[in-house]
Amino acid sequence: MTIIAARIDGRLIHGQVANLWTAKLNISRIMVVDDDIVDSNLEKTALKLATPAGVKLSILTVEKAANNILAGKYDSQRLMIVARKPDRFLGLLERGVVISELNVGNMSQSPETRAVTRSINVVSDDIAAFDAIHAKGTKLIAQMVPGDTPADFLSLLDKVR
Repeated sequence: MTIIAARIDGRLIHGQVANLWTAKLNISRIMVVDDDIVDSNLEKTALKLATPAGVKLSILTVEKAANNILAGKYDSQRLMIVARKPDRFLGLLERGVVISELNVGNMSQSPETRAVTRSINVVSDDIAAFDAIHAKGTKLIAQMVPGDTPADFLSLLDKVR
């Protein structure tokens, strides 16, 4: 299995992902999956600057990410997939990518969101996507940093349904 970690994080690549997770899991490639970012030179440049030295970066649409993973393009690498929202991961699963565990790390607050934890905020569409991800057999956990004990995300989500 080439996918070492899958994480939802609204900040994408930042201190926790760039320094803590990549080092702890010995990640060789970070894949950012987002159909909008691929068209934003500013965001792509920022992500490149945030990527740790020695770690490769891919910024791909859901479709391209799924095709590359299924074609075995990253089989020799230790891959971490990062996306802002659960629908990106649902898109990967619907295209046949196997993700055994998804870490819900950070989802920003907005006027429309409901707080699941201090750092995880969801809207109804997110809850539906998480339910669909779980139905496909992916375990959902909440774990901010590697030293934290993973929590069952669905039981946390039940509090805001």
